[in-house]
Amino acid sequence: MKDPYSVLGLKRGASAADIKAAYRRLARELHPDRQPGDARAEEAFKRVSAAYTLLADEETRGRYDRGEIDAAGQPKRPRPQHGGGGHAGRRHPFDRFFRDRAQGGKEGGKEGNRAHAGIKVNGANVDYKLKVGFIDASTGALKNVGMTNGKRLKVTIPPGTRHGQVLRLRGQGMPGLGGGENGDALVEVEVEAHPTFRADGDDVHAEVSVTLPEALLGGRIQVETVDGPVRVTVPPESNTGTILRLKGKGLPRDDDTRGDHYAILKVILPARFDAELADFVRSWSERNPYSVRAEQSEATDAAGEPDPKKA
Repeated sequence: MKDPYSVLGLKRGASAADIKAAYRRLARELHPDRQPGDARAEEAFKRVSAAYTLLADEETRGRYDRGEIDAAGQPKRPRPQHGGGGHAGRRHPFDRFFRDRAQGGKEGGKEGNRAHAGIKVNGANVDYKLKVGFIDASTGALKNVGMTNGKRLKVTIPPGTRHGQVLRLRGQGMPGLGGGENGDALVEVEVEAHPTFRADGDDVHAEVSVTLPEALLGGRIQVETVDGPVRVTVPPESNTGTILRLKGKGLPRDDDTRGDHYAILKVILPARFDAELADFVRSWSERNPYSVRAEQSEATDAAGEPDPKKA
């Protein structure tokens, strides 16, 4: 096998962060999903995976750097020394190794044989990021994820999954060496922003548009939640900013309870100008003046104009 450092395009002495970054870059380039049916790319992908498995573990990397094991993780056999000359009487550093094997162990016995057998290394964990819609994260879903080993797995997104939560897939990481266990796949969930809903801990907040009559006189309206539409009552004399609490309609918790959904009312005037409504409001305001802002003593008059970007 090739030198694992050269497989990853690195030099000896590279940091653990460099090794991980090189592996991620090459794994993305050579992933079977990106080059389906390309046998050469698949073989290169396997070499990259094996190189990362060996170098990601500090112990096996150290043994490789010291020349104790080869690129496949197997112990290197010492070269036999033929007698003669200046080597007479000098003990070779591997004399004990061969003596233990010939004698069946004596001092080392089975322990000695085990020490020089093929190493057993567990595979490294691998990291993934998975984008999930707000509703899928809230109510649960089943998603397909392509693994670095070429597999495609169905990943269960539990109800109430939060942004940044990590799901562990046992045994779906890098393969082990010498019979070692496979590593795990750590899938970090990125919950995508929703045009209406906003999570705040276990609760969901969302603006709900209401008409002027609904806000002033009250009425029944339909409110969208993560579970679907719900009918709620708008109390009379509501206003923009009035909050309606829908208990238990938020995000699921670990204890099988739910957060709440908070509907924030937003009063919307008719889309088209209504002269009759304007005349009524003008007449009413003359008889019932009121203020909703703290007046500045030295205010400057300015013409309010619509934002051209929103017009």
